[in-house]
Amino acid sequence: MEDSINSTGCSRNGISGRIDLRSHDQIPDLTDQIHQLPCCIKHDGPCPVSHYFKPQKTGVVVDGLEVEEASFRGRKLQGAAIPLPEGYCGFVLEKKIAGKEKTLDASEQNSNCWEARAKFHDIKYWNHDTLPSKDDSFYRCFHWFSVANALHKPVTADDLASFTNKEHK
Repeated sequence: MEDSINSTGCSRNGISGRIDLRSHDQIPDLTDQIHQLPCCIKHDGPCPVSHYFKPQKTGVVVDGLEVEEASFRGRKLQGAAIPLPEGYCGFVLEKKIAGKEKTLDASEQNSNCWEARAKFHDIKYWNHDTLPSKDDSFYRCFHWFSVANALHKPVTADDLASFTNKEHK
């Protein structure tokens, strides 16, 4: 089945998706403001988060991570910032809504098209009841970046020659 594309370049049938990062130099940088909380918040929209959620530095360092403390709905949270690896940038995405132009059908209105609204270079993750450490599963998932780089790094003729020489020794 051929995928039809609308005037914005997005799929009409929702099978494929598109993320528009063209204007990422002009979007706000939310570095030091992105938080991964250990809970589910069933709200989607603006709220005065900074009025209620006020992380404080503790002066404690665990596994090289500077620990911060905060409270959310009366629960003590302890967290640390994890920088994204060099060459990587995170984005806050918003689903594109069909514009004022006429849409051809309902599936076009539900297209899987996204655009960047903000960017960031670190994530602050939080734990209940435990200090953050390099053994945390959230922290460990960042190891994938180095694995992915190793897997997808182009192999040069020198790499092959070096490997061949090691095999014959």
